[in-house]
Amino acid sequence: MKSVAILQSNYLPWKGYFDIIHSVDLFVFYDDVQYTRRDWRNRNRIKTLRGAEWLTVPTDGDQDKRICDVRLTDPRWQAKHWKSIEQSYSKAPFFRSFRATLEEFYLGERWDHLSDLNQHLIMMISREMLGIRSEFADSRVYAATGSKQERILDLLGRCEATSYLSGPAARDYIDDSRFAERGIELHWQDYGGYPEYAQLYPPFVHGVTILDLLFNVGPAAPWYIWGWRSDPRNPPGPAPV
Repeated sequence: MKSVAILQSNYLPWKGYFDIIHSVDLFVFYDDVQYTRRDWRNRNRIKTLRGAEWLTVPTDGDQDKRICDVRLTDPRWQAKHWKSIEQSYSKAPFFRSFRATLEEFYLGERWDHLSDLNQHLIMMISREMLGIRSEFADSRVYAATGSKQERILDLLGRCEATSYLSGPAARDYIDDSRFAERGIELHWQDYGGYPEYAQLYPPFVHGVTILDLLFNVGPAAPWYIWGWRSDPRNPPGPAPV
């Protein structure tokens, strides 16, 4: 049995994105598809004194480019984003636990392609901060063909998947019967029920970057993403370091 999820890379995704990664054996970055502007590919939200605000990575992307071909043209955004994150979360209980790693990411290296930036950041957070053991792959190595659903099915076949976990937005175009014909179990991710946590700058907002959860609850973050489903007790509250 091999469970697979396939999603475009996002910038600093929210906790639901990592919930999907944790739920499968193989997570495939689907970045050889059309780039969409004003979407999650190059932006996400942080909590600030003024409420939830966007952090947007400037790109040369347009509707004629694939995500993997989108370049980052102005490196000044890296220092600006890090400054915004630091200003908004420096007083969070676990900010210092992750500061050195994230500061190196933003200030220690220049990122030239959006896909490289997103994939590196997502894998780093998954492995080093959330302890996720799922494998990662890039869809480009499989050279799948077709469009929309048929391309997903071809990609799943090349991955030797026996089950597919999809985000709920794909219900608009996915035909369950086509997956059954291929012998692939189709499952849908449920984003409902996530517990709230002690978040800076009320009122509470779920739809913000994963960094918000990490900075506020630290090692307890996995419980707030997936652990609560199997263990509904209150999560442990380790002291900040």
